[in-house]
Amino acid sequence: MTNLPTGAFVHALSASGAANPGRRRWLFVPEDQLSDRIGPLAREPATSLGIVLIESRWKAALRPWHRHRLALLWANARQFALEQARRGVAVRYLTADRPFAEALAPIAAEVGTLRVMRPAERELRRDLAPLVARGLIEELPHEGWLTTPDDFRQAQHGPPWRMDRFYRHVRRRTGVLIDPDGAFTGGRLSFDTENRKPWRGSPPAPVPPDFEPDEITREVIDLVNAQFDRHPGRVDPASLPATEADARRLLRWALRDCLPHFGPYEDAMSVRSRTLFHTRVSALVNLHRLLPRDLIDGAAAADVPLPSREGFVRQVLGWREFVRHVHDATDGFRDLPGGPAASLPAPGDGGWSRWTGEPWTGPPGPPPDGGALAQALQPADRQTPLPAAWWGAPSGLRCLDQVVASVWDEAWSHHITRLMVLGNLATLLDCSVRDLTDWFWCAYADAWDWVVEPNVMAMATFGVGDLMTTKPYVAGAAYIDRMSDFCDGCRFSPKGDCPVTPLYWAFLARHAQRLAANQRLAMPYASLARRSPALRARDQRVYLTVRSRLLEGRAVAPADLPPPA
Repeated sequence: MTNLPTGAFVHALSASGAANPGRRRWLFVPEDQLSDRIGPLAREPATSLGIVLIESRWKAALRPWHRHRLALLWANARQFALEQARRGVAVRYLTADRPFAEALAPIAAEVGTLRVMRPAERELRRDLAPLVARGLIEELPHEGWLTTPDDFRQAQHGPPWRMDRFYRHVRRRTGVLIDPDGAFTGGRLSFDTENRKPWRGSPPAPVPPDFEPDEITREVIDLVNAQFDRHPGRVDPASLPATEADARRLLRWALRDCLPHFGPYEDAMSVRSRTLFHTRVSALVNLHRLLPRDLIDGAAAADVPLPSREGFVRQVLGWREFVRHVHDATDGFRDLPGGPAASLPAPGDGGWSRWTGEPWTGPPGPPPDGGALAQALQPADRQTPLPAAWWGAPSGLRCLDQVVASVWDEAWSHHITRLMVLGNLATLLDCSVRDLTDWFWCAYADAWDWVVEPNVMAMATFGVGDLMTTKPYVAGAAYIDRMSDFCDGCRFSPKGDCPVTPLYWAFLARHAQRLAANQRLAMPYASLARRSPALRARDQRVYLTVRSRLLEGRAVAPADLPPPA
């Protein structure tokens, strides 16, 4: 069923004249293409265009999405609809409890072929494919990206693919941070080795701006809290930028207050500041409320130290573009060099049902498939189910509990807490790669299949092997202690009884057959070889104990662990 929404938004939309279409060419605008600075909306007269936006209750029911994510999507979509109506664009804004293709087919039959920029999201592309095949939708290039498939192909032969080669190519091709003589600004491609300082409280971390929701955004917040109360997390109105003005304000804050110190402290973690010098713009960039080029142009022109500018550019022009190409080239990791990968028959819930004790029931009708199963290190059926600690059950590990709490508060945490706490600990426990991927997809406001699957299945867990990364990103307690203050006040000592270090050694031992020949792990495996049999046996007992406690939903305490060998 497809309906108009109700309330203040519909009244405002009607008052704008958006319901008087006249003769128009119609576009379908997915919820992650909310910009009039790309595509036909950027070039064609507003009064000649009409747009269709769909607030999909069907999609909302597919997975236990964070409530803040739903509110962010729909508040931005409604505000964008009003912004376009004020420009003179005709707007059809609908709610639907069925797949996008089913909701769009009758509209296309009425107004003629709909145009759409190629969706970034594979799941949506698959949904729309029958309408494209029937000529009811015409697919246009997606103009939000900074690079092309030709860039990806010309940068290197692969697979395997490597980000540094791709980044080198696109820096030269785009001229970003390139001197007039063609050299990289500062004489180096990357300043990553200089950007690894822990943060001890100085310089002061900037405080993110608060946003005051208007009547339209408040209506969305009330809707999500009332109708999607089974969904986890909470909506934080103060951290919900929804209007075009909100997006511009967030970008100004990011470039002015965060960027000067972003580089040196981009790998730092702290309980005193969840944000540190990270910009928090990723969700709006992935919606295209902010364009990637806004970030690149702003960073390249900023009067801040070069390591901060380059580090930020590398995240956007390098990694973000690279993972999109890898996801596209492998059909979401379903088409791998060794042959097709198995997929789940339906979307997973990331462990929500184990946490709540209730099954997650999706919408009626055939669901999309649940994504590829990554099993480079071991078969999917031997992987550990994701424990309830990732859903908020206390784990006893302060680092994990702090980061999980921040995620369920804000639908966000910065990229090092994602990689070196959430991903690291899940990998050390041999957690299901698909479970962890689905958890990230549900939990984060900026997560879409094209970005979350490469970040989790490839980088965090090494679940697809060396396809796009060279090694698992795993570490023991020393790394977390060095780069954070999470260990202060923890019941475990990072230099004594913390289980993270034996978990690390046990992981390397269990996967030696697959990983020992990896040159980037030569030093850890040399250290493992010097570890006594008694210590290695204890490492495995610690792994089994921690795994068992967390799967039971219980926190780990020092008394639970076997005594030192």
